[in-house]
Amino acid sequence: MGSSPLGSTAGRSQAETPDPASVTSKERRVLSVGVDIIEIVRIARAVERWGDRFTARLYTDAELRYCRGRVPELAARFAAKEAISKALGTGLVGVSWDEMEVLADERGKPFVRLNGRALARADALGLREWAISLSHSDAHAVAFAVGSD
Repeated sequence: MGSSPLGSTAGRSQAETPDPASVTSKERRVLSVGVDIIEIVRIARAVERWGDRFTARLYTDAELRYCRGRVPELAARFAAKEAISKALGTGLVGVSWDEMEVLADERGKPFVRLNGRALARADALGLREWAISLSHSDAHAVAFAVGSD
């Protein structure tokens, strides 16, 4: 006890984290998270079977230009949209795939852009800022989304 691979835990107290009951509503942050993982082969099969009909339904033109047909990139964005919809608390009920867009800035860092009902839902929840992390291996793509005020 008192030691971890990250250093000593001795002397740390619970007092470092404020009691949620003592935090006023003005100090509370709105935070919502979602995570999703998908097998890349599932997206590959859907693209092979349905082609443009599948990709046009799930991805914006800007996403398709960015991904350039790279299935792991498409799978990561699929997982991202699932993660975002979970953070919105809707799943994909009442929100369309193309109302959630995941692009990358000039350095390659992914960012979220919402519109339509997805944006309206985020506004209703007080979620104004989004952070997203994407990753993939040979077999899986994963996304973690955080919405905050």
